[in-house]
Amino acid sequence: MTAPAPTWFGQPRGLTVLFLTEMWEKFSFYGMRALLVYYMTRQLMFDQQRASLVYGLYTAFVFLTPILGGLIADRWLGRRRAVILGGSIMALGHFMMAFEGQFYLALAVIALGNGLFLPSLPSQISGLYSADDPRRGSAYNVYYVGINLGAFLAPLVCGTLGEVYGWHWGFGAAGIGMLAGLCIYIAGQKHLPPEPKRTAPVHAEADLAKDELRRRFILLGAVGLAVVVFRAAYEQTGNTLALWIDASVDRSLGVSWTIPSTWFQSLNPLLVFLLSPFVVAYFIRTAREGREASPLRKMALGAVMVAGAYLMLAALSAWTAASGVQIGWLWVLAFFVLLTAGELFILPVGLGLFGRMAPPRMAATLIAAWFLAGFFGNLLAGLAGTTWSQIGPALFFLMMGGIAAVAGGLLRLLDGPMRRLTLAPREASRLPALEP
Repeated sequence: MTAPAPTWFGQPRGLTVLFLTEMWEKFSFYGMRALLVYYMTRQLMFDQQRASLVYGLYTAFVFLTPILGGLIADRWLGRRRAVILGGSIMALGHFMMAFEGQFYLALAVIALGNGLFLPSLPSQISGLYSADDPRRGSAYNVYYVGINLGAFLAPLVCGTLGEVYGWHWGFGAAGIGMLAGLCIYIAGQKHLPPEPKRTAPVHAEADLAKDELRRRFILLGAVGLAVVVFRAAYEQTGNTLALWIDASVDRSLGVSWTIPSTWFQSLNPLLVFLLSPFVVAYFIRTAREGREASPLRKMALGAVMVAGAYLMLAALSAWTAASGVQIGWLWVLAFFVLLTAGELFILPVGLGLFGRMAPPRMAATLIAAWFLAGFFGNLLAGLAGTTWSQIGPALFFLMMGGIAAVAGGLLRLLDGPMRRLTLAPREASRLPALEP
């Protein structure tokens, strides 16, 4: 009888290694992002339109480069080497941000390293579990908490250092965080799954029938397009929403202290921790009762929740414009509660869907395709952000609510075709793996 594999916190030890590596990588990414708009408008003296456009282009290319990085990892470099090389390049880029003359080059270096790192780390998760492991369905949900732990800590540490002690201290802290993640990953490699065999080109038809593979890719591509529309609204949280919080929200706490603007960017990941147990418990309960919603229905509901959050901001902005009074920061908290609840129904579910439907030797590539939606979504978000100063907050947030609602409608329309594909006889027994 084979002894059970050792675990940490009831999961394979490799998941903890991946969790902590991703946590520190996201600490570096979101730490720099928390400062980026403020650094451009206050230090580099960019106007709002230029800052929004640069922000959108940078966050877009962060999600474009993983397509090339995923192909390189799957076919030639291997996922472990891709993580180490990509993380090292990203750390270099963060340290380059400490020099104003290297601003654009530093952004390009970070995006390049991210291309190797981003798809190669989560593509190792499925290799930690056997096909019948009951823990497999919750693995991406655990991993998603790691993402948000880093995102929660980053604005508090990097944002505070940047605003109080100087921008370059904040950027330097982001680089140190990336190095910490690399050290954890290298030290924990013995707990990770072995590298899959690499072939160039990858003959995916050896794993799946060509017709089924084609239908999978078409449907996943359509889902990706809907997520692009969704992200145009969702990605405003670090862009125009940050500017609105800085200018239109009463951030005073008591009579002598004002909450730093960057701290509000920690609300979303903090609420991921607080709301995730309830969302996961809801998914598990409905599954046991035989009434669990399909992945795309969950995602559509999440998009509608985000639409509602932006419509609330539109109403508040209209009231502020009419009264000339700033709104209290508790309204921002209410916005993030609704936004985060919607996020938990769409982003982890989508990542799990793409991960499950990937042929084994194309895992990094197909997960990179999921992040490609982030490229186009962030690009669209940046372009939409340039209208902020022309149409004003109320109309802008109304537009974002409409965009999120359209994304929800598109996802709902795709639900039928996706269910027919995933409920094919040989796939039906594995349907629970679609949980986030």
